[in-house]
Amino acid sequence: MERVILVSIAEQRLQLREGGHVLMDVAVSTAANGPGERAGSECTPRGWHRIRARIGAGAPLGAVFVGRRPTGEVYSPALRAQYPRRDWILTRILWLCGLEPGRNRLGAVDTQRRYVYIHGCPDDDVLGRPASHGCVKMRNRDVAALFEQAPVGTRVWITEGELPGMIRTFPVRS
Repeated sequence: MERVILVSIAEQRLQLREGGHVLMDVAVSTAANGPGERAGSECTPRGWHRIRARIGAGAPLGAVFVGRRPTGEVYSPALRAQYPRRDWILTRILWLCGLEPGRNRLGAVDTQRRYVYIHGCPDDDVLGRPASHGCVKMRNRDVAALFEQAPVGTRVWITEGELPGMIRTFPVRS
């Protein structure tokens, strides 16, 4: 059975599903600027994507990434105070590639060239409301768990709407 990741912008939730079961259901944060595909918009792209690359295997929870490379730092409030303008990309990166030419692939709407990821964020960041620069931000423990269950090629559906109901096999976490 195929595993698929579903992200609801309306609900600020991410689910990992397989067949008729929800394997993971967690709060996330999508773009503060809302949905959209244009380069430079800092919006979360909609539609079908796939995981193009998985970055950070074996890194500790809270590992800091800049330009998809680990810096050797582990996030802390003191580090945040030292770099107050940094967009914190932590723990793991699932780099997305659009699958719909003209909507989220190629030209000025290319998700991959926009460097849109599913990634970890500081645990003190509020999730469940739009606040990212276009990516899908998750708790560090959740993105580490998702990383282990979602290989390269896993399809990702990002929708403005609500996620359809399914059988939950794990409790919902916020």
